[in-house]
Formats: sequence, C-alpha cells, structure tokens
Amino acid sequence: MKALLIFLFALGAALHAEKPRIIFDTDITGDVDDVLALAMCHTLADRGACELLGVTISKINPLAASFVDAQNTFYGRPDLPVGITRDPAAQKRESKYLQLADSPHYPHNLRSNDQAREAVDLLRELLAKQPDQSVSLISVGIASNMANLLKSKADARSPLDGPALIRQKVKLLSIMAGAFTFTNNTNYHLEANVINGIAFMQTVADQWPDEVPVIWSGFEIGNALPFPRSCITRDLDYLPHHLVKESYLLHSGPNHDRPCWDETSVLYAVFPDRDFFGHSIAGRVSVAADGFTRFTPPGKNAHQSKRDRFLTMNPVQQARVLEAIVHLTVQPPNP
Repeated sequence: MKALLIFLFALGAALHAEKPRIIFDTDITGDVDDVLALAMCHTLADRGACELLGVTISKINPLAASFVDAQNTFYGRPDLPVGITRDPAAQKRESKYLQLADSPHYPHNLRSNDQAREAVDLLRELLAKQPDQSVSLISVGIASNMANLLKSKADARSPLDGPALIRQKVKLLSIMAGAFTFTNNTNYHLEANVINGIAFMQTVADQWPDEVPVIWSGFEIGNALPFPRSCITRDLDYLPHHLVKESYLLHSGPNHDRPCWDETSVLYAVFPDRDFFGHSIAGRVSVAADGFTRFTPPGKNAHQSKRDRFLTMNPVQQARVLEAIVHLTVQPPNP
C-alpha cells in the first residue's frame, strides 16, 4: 500500500509538472478571432489544463492593452501581466471592437498602452522565471514580439540573449501564420499575419533555434472551421453584457460564421497529444520577400533543419476541433 501511494503521488506530481505554461502573443486589433482565442486561454486555465503566464500584443492601437486587461479582468485574472510592442515598425491597426475597453461594463486597471509593460521585457522576465523547456509560446499575429525576442540581449532579467533564453525555457512555438496547401482558390495564398509584417516573420523563420519545435497553423486550417454565429447570441446570453459576444458582433455582425484561425494554435499548444490535428513531416518553413510561406521537407539533405511542421486536419478532426473551440469559447468564467 505504501509503495502504491508513493507511485500515485509521483504520478500526480509528474502530471502536474507537465501542465503547459503558456504565453499568448496576439495582434488583438483587427480580427475578432484573437478575442475568442484569448477566451479559450482563460477557459483552459480555469479547467486546470494550462497555466496562463501573460499576454503580449504585437500590433499598435491605443486601446489594445486596455482591452486585453479588460478581458483578463472579465475572466477573473485582473493581475495577469500584459505587454505591448513599442516597435515603430509594428503595424498600426484600427479596430471595430477595442472601444469596448472604454465601456463601464468591463472594469480594468490599464488605461493606456503606456501603463503596460514593453512586450519583450515582459517575455524575457516571464521566461526567466519558468523551469527549463516548460513554456509554450502561442503567437497568433504578426511576429514583431517573437522577432524582437530573438534579437534581445542579456539583461537583468536573464544573462542569456534571446536565442539562448528560448533554447533554455521554451518547449514549443505554436504559431498561426502562412498557408501550406491549396486554399482560397490558390496554391500561393499570402496570409495576413505574414504579409503585415514580412520582415518579422522572416526573422522568426530564419533565426528561431532549431532545438525548439515550431508548429505552423496555416490559413487553410482555421478557414475550414467557421465559428457558428448562433453560439454567439445563444450561448453567451447568460450575462447582459458579455465582452466576447459584443466584440464578435461589432466585428462580424450577427450573420457571419468567422473562421477560427487563432483558436487552432491555442488548442494545439495546450493539447498537442489529443489528436485534434495531424501534422506534416518535419522540415523547414521559409518566408519569401512577398510573404509566401514555403515548407521544404528534408529530402536527402540529412543536415537540413527539421524544426518545423504544419498542421493538417481530416474531416473527423475538423468536427472535433470545432466542437472543442466552441465549448472552450462559450464556457462562463469561473465565479
């Protein structure tokens, strides 16, 4: 009996240690799938499936940090750290829904981007505090913060430069970017997260450490997952004012099933072994000057990097993924 108890204790400790620690890097300004993806991060943390360490923002809008803080507060995490890019090369983007940060229905503390942390400083601090190879970075926008993390130098937060810090602390980069199959009536789709910051994505594709896997969720994956509009009005009516519902309606209106691009990278990062997706063989993704993402399998070159894979999805997985995304989006915050 004593041996059994020791085994069960050790097993429980091991399972707890394996719970993903996630940082959500988002360009939450234009599209509303970022809002739904952040809702999923909170729900998964509420369920104990992951630990949400912080949120960083990769595009520039004066209400971005306030909105993220409002959403974090809405989901019961008012003190979750928020970082925002201050790179002048990052895209400035208007928004149809960020003005909800000014609504009295959604209290929060951050009133401007100036009150938020600089994104790379926050990333470095959060990574330095975590166990080795324990953090899954989820990047669902332009790659300004990921690129600038790579370029970062040793500082008071860590004696390691960006690539070394990533090698030591990060176990996975789950990124929504690019396109890897015939989609949108073309074999040469130029995906928005890439073309809105080509140089940033080239830096990630060229310089991300080979030792840290990168899983790319291409445009074709989220495009095959239309979020059912009925769930927005039907399943989010348990509150008179719901931030996700109002954001969706302001962005997409009541008659559009918005594709679930960003949500797929969250689902994979937290549940990489649940067979929600398949993936390609390991190879290397490159980003062309026009923003086209090209996957090159290793072929006969034994020395070519095998860092990258892209997600695939069969019809059975498609149904499972959409159901999971819906349930994780509409679940109410913990009381």
